[in-house]
Parts: sequence; structure tokens; C-alpha cells
Amino acid sequence: MSVESEKDLESLRKIGRIVASTVQEMFRHLRVGMTTHELDQVGAEILARHGANSAPKLCYGFNGSTIISINEEAAHAIPGNRRIHEGDLVNIDVSAELGGYFADTGYTRPVGRAHPITHRLCAASQEALAEALKCVKAGSPISSVEHAIRKVARKRGFSVIENLAGHGVGRHIHEEPNYVPDFGNRKDKRRFKKNCVLTIEPFLSTGPRHAYNTSDGWTLVTPKGNYTAQFEHTIIVTDGDPIILTAA
Repeated sequence: MSVESEKDLESLRKIGRIVASTVQEMFRHLRVGMTTHELDQVGAEILARHGANSAPKLCYGFNGSTIISINEEAAHAIPGNRRIHEGDLVNIDVSAELGGYFADTGYTRPVGRAHPITHRLCAASQEALAEALKCVKAGSPISSVEHAIRKVARKRGFSVIENLAGHGVGRHIHEEPNYVPDFGNRKDKRRFKKNCVLTIEPFLSTGPRHAYNTSDGWTLVTPKGNYTAQFEHTIIVTDGDPIILTAA
């Protein structure tokens, strides 16, 4: 969507704060031994407290209120009986709707005493997001985000998951533009448009460049033994620095 009014801006800020605080509160409740379903219930209760609706459930009938991916699971994992163990790398992705406005955010953190590579991967993914956000400006090439993400990944010794990227958001969880950036299109000529609402969400991994569908039709995975980290913000494009709606 394009922000056209003060109401648009304030409504997006409100749902942005809600999804950001939901992720942070879920991490505070996370305990070794709990299942992803139990953690998802925490998220469901937080969203309900704010009067917000889970976007994956509302828009796609997803069997969960939030998305919780562990280790080799890159994205879209359905909450269930998988238990969270010491050393796991956990991604919590929360998108929600309030009053017809949507926002989307995600964070990744190691649990307890984790392998040092998980900490390095998270730091690199956060750096990739920060560098990508510097490229977001009205009139700038969308492809500049790709270059920034790849540069950080190479410098830190990690790979980019190329079939996962940001997207437009605002009045629906997924809108135009799709694939922000489009890693598969080397000739992408699109440019950022002022007041456009979208997500920036680099996915870095310990090797794989693609994530693959599993039999549940949702979960995207890499081979076991690998790790993936994602950090995501919903933003508004301006003539200068983007407005970050999901800053914690």
C-alpha cells in the first residue's frame, strides 16, 4: 500500500508496535523444553490482548497464530509438538492485522549455550538488515538491497537464501511489490516508491542458498545440520531514511 493520510501512518505505527512487542514478549516466555505450539499460544494471547488478528491465520488459514522456525527450518514452520532445546536457533515471525492494517516482523536468537556460529549468523543477519535499510530511499533501485545483503553475507562467511525475500504489506499481509529484492532477476529495474509500505527481511544461512517445501505445504527447510537466521522490519519508504514501523 501507499501511505496517503495521517490515519494510515498512525494505524500502521500501532500494528507495527504490536507485532514487535509480541515477538519480544514471546522470546521472554521461551523456555527450554516447551513446544512451539506452547510458545505460539503465548503469541496468540498477546495478539488477542491488543485486539489484533494473526495475519497468516486470517489471510491463509494457517494452523497457528505465529510462525516459529528452528535450526534448519528457514521459514513458515507450523507450530506443533517440536520441543525447543538448549542450543537451538529459534526464529519468531509475527504478522498481524488491526483495523484493516497489517505489519510483519521477525527476529532470530540462539537458546542458552549455543554453538558460536549461531551467534555469528545472527549478528551477520542483523548487519545485513541494517545495511539493506540504508539503501531504501524513494527513487533508489530495489536491487541495491540485494547487493547490500550479499556483501555482508560474503564478508561474514555466510550464504543468502535466495528464494525468500521481503514484500509489500499494509492492507494485506502480502502485496506488491513482491520479492524485495528479487535475487532471481539480475536485470531488475524496479525502484522504491515514496510512501510505499513493505518489509525488508534478509535470510542468511550457514551454506544453503535455497529453502525447500516440506510435506506440510508450509514449512521451508534447508538440509539438517544447517542454520538460518532472519531479521525483518516493516517500513515506509521516504525521500530519506525509511520509517521503521516495527522497531522494538
